[in-house]
Amino acid sequence: MLRHRPHLLWLLVPFVLFLVALPWVNRVRPVVLGLPFLALWLLGATLLTPLAALLAWRGDQRLRRDRGRERERSR
Repeated sequence: MLRHRPHLLWLLVPFVLFLVALPWVNRVRPVVLGLPFLALWLLGATLLTPLAALLAWRGDQRLRRDRGRERERSR
């Protein structure tokens, strides 16, 4: 299934940022921009999640458009 839809791999980004990497970034120090590292990490992950969803959506729209063109050519 994913070999036809590689753009869906972008949806793994929030999963990795919020769950997989969390044990390694669960630190109070260092403090970056006045925020504990964990808070900064979660803020960054929260800001990157819509970007990952947008990239997955754009890839899906491109795939649908290409498939529609192929159907028109085959008629």
